[in-house]
Amino acid sequence: MADERKTRAACFRYNLFVPVLRNLRVTLEMIKWEHSIFALPFALCGAMLAASGLPTARQLFWIVIAMVAARSAAMAFNRLADAAIDGANPRTRTRALPAGHLSPAFVATFVVVSCAIFVLAAAQLNRLAFWLSPVALAVLLLYSYTKRFTRWSHLVLGFALGIAPSAAWIAVRGSLDPRILLLTAAVTFWVAGFDVLYACQDFDFDRDTGLHSIPRYLGIARSLWVARAFHLIMLALLIAMIPAFALGKLAIAGIFAVTLLLLYEHSLVRPTDLSKLNAAFFTMNGVISVVFLVFISADVLLRK
Repeated sequence: MADERKTRAACFRYNLFVPVLRNLRVTLEMIKWEHSIFALPFALCGAMLAASGLPTARQLFWIVIAMVAARSAAMAFNRLADAAIDGANPRTRTRALPAGHLSPAFVATFVVVSCAIFVLAAAQLNRLAFWLSPVALAVLLLYSYTKRFTRWSHLVLGFALGIAPSAAWIAVRGSLDPRILLLTAAVTFWVAGFDVLYACQDFDFDRDTGLHSIPRYLGIARSLWVARAFHLIMLALLIAMIPAFALGKLAIAGIFAVTLLLLYEHSLVRPTDLSKLNAAFFTMNGVISVVFLVFISADVLLRK
C-alpha cells in the first residue's frame, strides 16, 4: 500500500509539473525572451554611465532581473492582447495563442508573475525605482493597444524600450540626471526605426483590418525613408552624448561602428524585397546593441 501511495504521488507530481514546464517553455519561445538583448545592453550602458564605471554586483543582478522580467511581461501581454489579431494574420496565426498551444489563462498568469518579479527587483534597488515601477509597467503594457488608434505606435514601442537606460540610471543613483535622457531618446528612435521596417511586412493586413502603422499610411517605400530618418536622429542623439558625458575616442568609434551596422541593416531591405527583413530585425539589432555596450563600457572603464 505504501509503495502504491508513493507511485500515485509521483504520478500526480509528474502530471502537475510536466504540463506547466511545457507551457513555460512554449511561452518563452513565444515571447522570444532571448531577444532581451535588444534593450539590455543599453540598460547596462545607463548603469555604467551612472556609476562612472562598474555598478555593484548586487545592482547589476537586480537590473538584469528587472529588465528580463519587464520585457517578458510586455511581450506576453502583447501576445495576449493581440491574440485575435494574430489569429487573423497569415504571418502570425501559428503563434502559440492563436494556434491553441497555450491558454490565455496561463499567459495571463505568466504576465502577472513577471510583473511581480519586476516590482520585486525594483524594490531591491532603491525607493525611487520601486515607486516608479508601476509607471514603467503601464508604459510597457499599454503599448500593445496603441496600434489600434495611432500610426505612431512605433515611437511608443521605442519609448517602452528607451526607458531602460534611464531606469538603470535610477537603479544605480536613486535619482534621474537629464543627460541620460539623450540615451533614452536615442533608443526610442532606434527601436521605432526598426519597428517601422518590421511593420512593412504587414502593410496589406494593416490596411485591410484598419490597424494603424506608418507603412499603412505612407506605403512601404516612404516608410523605409521614415525608418532611415529615425535612425539618423538616433545617431545625432548618440553624438550629443559625447560632450554631455565627456566620452572619449572609444565611444566615438562605437558610434561609428553603429552607423556602419545601421547602413548595412538598411541595405538588406528594399521596397520590392522584404525577404531579408528578419535578418535586419533580429540579428543586426542584437549586434548593434552589443557593439554599443562594448565600446561605451571600454570608454567608461578606461577613463577611471
